[in-house]
Amino acid sequence: TIKKRSTRSYSNSLVCRKIENTEYNTSIMKSCLWIVPFLALGNAFTFTTIGKIPTSSSITTTSLFSNGTPISTEIEPKEMVKLFGRLAEKYIMLDSSGGMCCYSACSDCEFRLPDGGYRMADQSSARPKWIPTYEERIFESQNKQHVSKWSTDIFTDGPAVTKEDFVTRLVESKFVPPLGGPFLSASSAGVEDMTAAEKLFDVLVGDKEILTKHKMSVRLKELSSGEEGLVWAAFEKALSE
Repeated sequence: TIKKRSTRSYSNSLVCRKIENTEYNTSIMKSCLWIVPFLALGNAFTFTTIGKIPTSSSITTTSLFSNGTPISTEIEPKEMVKLFGRLAEKYIMLDSSGGMCCYSACSDCEFRLPDGGYRMADQSSARPKWIPTYEERIFESQNKQHVSKWSTDIFTDGPAVTKEDFVTRLVESKFVPPLGGPFLSASSAGVEDMTAAEKLFDVLVGDKEILTKHKMSVRLKELSSGEEGLVWAAFEKALSE
């Protein structure tokens, strides 16, 4: 007879006990050959009986992802729009010099673009178009100031948030139909599935557990390829990768 053993995970060596009965011996050896290819997976599988092919109930699926590899989840564009419309704004300050440029065509001006042109000081849109990459920007020479919506809506009580706080505050933020992506009215933009919001946090925070204002600003700048505002195309790309 074959004695049952208590449930355990087998390591990379499997010992097949010699059984005098030829029929049982052949059966067990076949089972050993079936099992060997899976030993490279380490302790991913659990066997309850020697010589018995494991059933689906004996496979520990969570251990297959114990190395921290994320499971790819496709996010619908409408779910992305629900977030973009909560972060994007109609107004943005584009001049990172803070309005210091005098726009007088000075040949040695440090604020002019590489091609000799000028960056517009600020810009407005009829509908939310940009997620500013900055927390706050001030043009003292023009007496203008702009505080980004995300810095006040998400970081309500300090310079850092956890994933739970980030998702909660983002979902509670006011939605305005933005430019880009499928159109959604405010009444149909409620967030019930938190997958997209959680993915956005992961994109922004990287390998950390806490997201700071500074880190979010830096990541938005990276995702926008150095621009002053993150537009829909770049936002969608970030959540699709």
